[in-house]
Amino acid sequence: MRTTPRVVVIGAGIVGANLADELTARGWTEVTVLDQGPLPLTGGSTSHAPGLVFQTNGSRTMTRFATYTVEKFKTLDVDGAWCFNQVGGLEIATTPERLADLHRKQGWATSWGVPGEVVGPERCAELYPLLDRDQVLGGFHTPTDGLAKASRAVTALARRAQSRGAVFRGSTRVTEVLQQGGRVTGVRTAAGDEIPADIVVSCAGFWGPAVGELVGMRVPLLPVAHQYARTGQVAGLVGRNDEQSEARLPILRHQDRDLYYREHNDRLGIGTYAHRPMPVRLGDLPEVEDGDLTEAAMPSMLPFTEEDFAPSWEASKQLLPSLRDSKIDTGFNGIMSFTPDGGPLVGESPDVAGFWIAEAVWVTHSAGVARSVAQLLVDGRSEIELHGCDVHRFDEIETTQSYVDETAQRNFVEVYDVLHPLQPKLSPRDLRVSPFHARQKELGAFFLEAHGWERPHWYEANARLVKELPAEWQPPSRDAWSAMFHSPIAAAEAWKTRTAVAMYDMTPLKRIEVSGSGAVAFLQRLTTGKMDKSVGSVTYTLALDEAGGIRSDLTVARLGEQLFQVGANGNLDLDYFRRQAPADGSVQLRDITGGTCCVGVWGPLARDLVQPLTGDDFSHEALKYFRLKHATIAGIPVVAMRLSYVGELGWEIYTSAEYGQRLWDALFEAGRPLGVIAAGRAAFNSLRLEKGYRAWGSDMNTEHNPYEAGLGFAVSAKKTGYVGCGAVAELSNDTVSRRLACLTVDDGRSVVLGHEPVFLDGEPAGYVTSAAFGHTIGKPVAYAWLPASATVGTQVEIQYFDRRVRATVTAEPLVDPEMARIRR
Repeated sequence: MRTTPRVVVIGAGIVGANLADELTARGWTEVTVLDQGPLPLTGGSTSHAPGLVFQTNGSRTMTRFATYTVEKFKTLDVDGAWCFNQVGGLEIATTPERLADLHRKQGWATSWGVPGEVVGPERCAELYPLLDRDQVLGGFHTPTDGLAKASRAVTALARRAQSRGAVFRGSTRVTEVLQQGGRVTGVRTAAGDEIPADIVVSCAGFWGPAVGELVGMRVPLLPVAHQYARTGQVAGLVGRNDEQSEARLPILRHQDRDLYYREHNDRLGIGTYAHRPMPVRLGDLPEVEDGDLTEAAMPSMLPFTEEDFAPSWEASKQLLPSLRDSKIDTGFNGIMSFTPDGGPLVGESPDVAGFWIAEAVWVTHSAGVARSVAQLLVDGRSEIELHGCDVHRFDEIETTQSYVDETAQRNFVEVYDVLHPLQPKLSPRDLRVSPFHARQKELGAFFLEAHGWERPHWYEANARLVKELPAEWQPPSRDAWSAMFHSPIAAAEAWKTRTAVAMYDMTPLKRIEVSGSGAVAFLQRLTTGKMDKSVGSVTYTLALDEAGGIRSDLTVARLGEQLFQVGANGNLDLDYFRRQAPADGSVQLRDITGGTCCVGVWGPLARDLVQPLTGDDFSHEALKYFRLKHATIAGIPVVAMRLSYVGELGWEIYTSAEYGQRLWDALFEAGRPLGVIAAGRAAFNSLRLEKGYRAWGSDMNTEHNPYEAGLGFAVSAKKTGYVGCGAVAELSNDTVSRRLACLTVDDGRSVVLGHEPVFLDGEPAGYVTSAAFGHTIGKPVAYAWLPASATVGTQVEIQYFDRRVRATVTAEPLVDPEMARIRR
């Protein structure tokens, strides 16, 4: 009798082999791994991967994936031969901008627990004697990075998984995913064999889109060729290495020229991203034949194009003078996987239960991703939060082939670029615009982009107000980094919001309509708040996972007895709702974001603006805080919700998209005598932090419970039976060992941006999540995860590039703690 599910893994590369190992280690022994290529060298990206493992990443999740890969691969060997050579890593700077970025990267390493230091040119030359020391301004040295022997690791992982019962079959191409009743039942191979399965996981790498098509699932991934060459013998390496070690120098990255290097005994391997993007169509690749594959006949290794490599070879000889007496011996254009945002793709098909993918995963993150997928399958959740990896993070437009092609190629070009946290896509732009877009352009909106939406961050029409700012509202000058994608106009927009009235475009925020006879019970089961309230109620609530982690925070508005509007964080919420919807059809779900629009009208004069435009009563008594009203404004049917995420009097005003521009015009014209302005996301973010409002995904996620995040108030003490209820039942504000703490920067000027490490008593103790200059209080504000012992008044330091900034844990909210302004 079977005791565990039957699992078929498609792809025996580094991800599939890791997944088989992770599943069998958890007692799931009925695992079959299939690959269209021969074993163990199957012809995918693993077969040619250079294996450089640099752990540090701006994403905490990706860094933790890489750290686990290092820890795991260090324990592997094949007949005594190493699978991970911990030679360390060195990233060098040849420009001041890159050196500054290395200090920022060292801050990430400290935040995520990776040892590393920024060193000077002399130390760089000691670590890597081949360098021309005069070209180097400094470097970031990480001693625990190193080289993964990917093909050897696959052998070690497969052997271990096989010893626990897993089966590996090469030269077996899957041609069909069998299913019945919306669930997978197995796979069929090209030979006609049927292999039963309860779960199928595609770890097919750049072949992932083709496997996804077998169940009608879009896998937003583009195969792109990337150049790698090996030199002839290098004089400076002769006699340094033996066949056993293969490399002793650190792996090296010269990101100013899009280059990386690793030793191959007395030769160097050189990888480059400096060439034009070379997208690959799967139909153009040669068929995988039985028998041993060689580099001369490997579908993932395309012919080397010397003309593309020529500039990189010249740059390499300039940096590493020893190469001037060498030459390129061999090279190839190896296929890799790129996605619209550079992240991996993990998740289950929305239509076929039991069909999962784990694609666009590089060797660096392979073991970490595989462990998380195994945890999802076996335990129902990953210990590492995955919102930046979940394939369903993309909206539909972001999964179209044209969008994937364009954005993935751009990510290839920018893979080693110094990118600002607010840096928007260059293209495609104007993909999704609100009905207010034309008016925003007339007002000189500076747009940034998120999920294809154009989002104003400030308006040049408000530049005149900067000169009118009172002295206490004058923003400080900023350093070059924090001044990027910023304008002092944001201070004027915050000032007008606090003192007069401003209009904010809230249209891009995801809105889900939940309706039907089962809607109340459905929302009651998925959230921490009471949903069976009167029509017209609005509730801020949380969606938890079974372990009590915060899956999302939601604003649920009851529009009718069986009709709700849920303000969500993105497509992950919609995907979750759809998976949880009852099969009896009693709940209907609709994404209404594109068909509706929303303008936030906020400020002490908000009622003076809105009330003359409507015959409905917008007084505090008639429309209290966290209530809604169906009304007409300037003859336009709207739903007005008494909410304010900037901490001022006002409403979120919703209407159908076709009425949007007219609504904007009516509000703006009526507000002229009151000094109304349009305001952008820069001011909004500052104001919301001053009020202590959290942003899911930045400030908290599934790794945090409500009490740690300061959201215990959103958990109903009288409610039971919701997802995660048991996990948080015994928790309280007094039981937590860490908290999301509010910090103010003591010097009043240093504006940090997020992910910086925070030091307590001189030791790394946490990291910044969200940050902005608090224009109302005249100080920079940051939220950070810190030990619960860091109570109000505790002095800390934030590392900003190469310096420490003093900050203080401060009581929150910073503005209007009595909530008097919002309840006028």
